[in-house]
Amino acid sequence: MNSQPAPGDSQRPHLLRRFGLLQATALNMTNMIGIGPFITIPALMSALNGPRAMLGWLVAVLITIPDALVWSELGAAMPGSGGSYVYLRDGFGRETLGRLMAFLFVWQFILSGPLEIASGYIGFAQYLNYLWPGVTTEHGLSLAGSVIVIGLGIFCIALLYRRITSIGKITVSLWIGTLLTTGAVILTGALHFNPKLAFDFPPEEFKFSLGFLFGLGAATRIGVYDYLGYYDVCFIGDEVRDPGKVIPRSILISIVGVALIYVAINFSIIGVVPWREFVPATDPPAPVVSLLMEKIYGSKVAAVFTLMVLWTAFGSVFALLLGYSRIPYAAAQDGYFFKIFARLHPTKNFPHVSLIVIGAVSIVCSFLSLQTVIDALLVTRILVQFIGQILAVMLLRERAPGMQRPYRIHWYPLPPLIALAGWLFLFGSAETSLKNYGALALSLGVALFFVWSWRTRRWPFVFASKEVAAGTKPSD
Repeated sequence: MNSQPAPGDSQRPHLLRRFGLLQATALNMTNMIGIGPFITIPALMSALNGPRAMLGWLVAVLITIPDALVWSELGAAMPGSGGSYVYLRDGFGRETLGRLMAFLFVWQFILSGPLEIASGYIGFAQYLNYLWPGVTTEHGLSLAGSVIVIGLGIFCIALLYRRITSIGKITVSLWIGTLLTTGAVILTGALHFNPKLAFDFPPEEFKFSLGFLFGLGAATRIGVYDYLGYYDVCFIGDEVRDPGKVIPRSILISIVGVALIYVAINFSIIGVVPWREFVPATDPPAPVVSLLMEKIYGSKVAAVFTLMVLWTAFGSVFALLLGYSRIPYAAAQDGYFFKIFARLHPTKNFPHVSLIVIGAVSIVCSFLSLQTVIDALLVTRILVQFIGQILAVMLLRERAPGMQRPYRIHWYPLPPLIALAGWLFLFGSAETSLKNYGALALSLGVALFFVWSWRTRRWPFVFASKEVAAGTKPSD
C-alpha cells in the first residue's frame, strides 16, 4: 500500500511524514505510561495477594521485550498505516489467507481498540473522584461522571481533528507532563521508601501450584496491559520520517525506559502506602497515587498531583486514539473495510471518518468496569494480533528472504518463540469465560468473513484475478 500521491497528484490529500524519533518515542511512552500503573496496582497486588504480584511485572517484561523485536522488524520493513493489519495481510498472503487474517484483525480491533482507550477514560474518572466525590459510585459512573467522560472523549476527538504537524507538538507536550507526573511519584517514593512495607509478604510461602499459576497469569495480564502501546508508532507508519530507523529505535527505547519507570513507580507506592489498604481491589479501584501524596504531603498537595495524573490519563487516550484511528483507514484503502473509512480530510489530510467512529465507540465502552475492559481487550487480541504477527514474521522470513529489512530480530528465532510461549500462557491461564469470549469473537469474525467474501466474490470462493492482485480492482 502506498499512501503517497503519484506523480502529478501532489494536490491530492495524503498522509504526511512528520513524526521523527522524539515524537515517535513520545507517542509510545505517553500511551504506555498513561493511566495504567496508577489504576491497576490494586488489581495487580490482589492477583497474588501482596508484593509477590511483582512477578507478574517480570513475566510481562519477558513477553513484551521479545514481542517488541517482532514489531520492530515488521514495522521497519513495512511502514504503513494500520500496523498489524499490514503485517498480517502480507505475512499470510495478500490475496489468500492474509485476507482472512487482516479481516479478523480489523474485526477484533473494532472490539478491543476502543476498550483500551476506554480504560483511560475510566481511570480519569477514578482520579477525578478524589477531587470531586460522586463522579464514580460502587456501580460505576454517576450522572455527573458520565457527562464528564463523554465531554472528555469529544474534546480528545476535537484535538486530533487537525494536521499531523501540529499533533506532533501536542504529543510531546503531553509526554512531558507524563514524565513530570511519574518523576514526582518516583522521587516521593524514594525519599520516603519503607522496605518493611514494600516487602511485607503474607504468611503463606511461594508454592508453585495450579492456583499460583492462574494468579501469576492474572498479574501478568495486568502487567502486559500496562505495557501496551510500545508499538503505537507502527499504526501511523505512513507518517513517520525515516521509518526503517525511527520505528525500531522508538519501540526499544520506549519499552526499556517504561519498564524501569514502572518498577520504580510500583515500589514507590507500596513502599509508602501499605498494600493491605487497597487489597482486595474494589471496582472502581482506589486512587493509590493520590493516597500516596496525601499520606506524605497532605490533601492539598495530593489534589495538585491528582491534576497531574489526570493530565497523564488524557495523554494516554490522546496517543491511543491517534494511532488507532489509522487502522480502519488503512484497511478501507485496500478494500478490507467500508470505503467511507478510507476518506482523508480534504484540507487537513487525516482520516477524519475513522477518527470520529473509533472515538465514539470508545466513549460508549467507558461505561464498562475496568477489570472487564482489561481482560476482554487482552484475550481478544492475543489469538489474532500478537500470535498472528509472530507467525507472520516467521512466514515472511521463509517466503520473502530478499525483503528489505532495515531492522532484523537479534538471535532469531528465539525471541519470537519466547513471545509465543508467553502469549499462550496468558491465554491459557485466563478464566474459562474469558477464553469463551475470545473464541466466540473469533468464530463470529470468521463467519462474517466468509459471508462477506461470498457476497463480494473473493477468496476463498473466487481466486484473485490479475486486477485484484495488482490492486486495480475497486473496493466494495
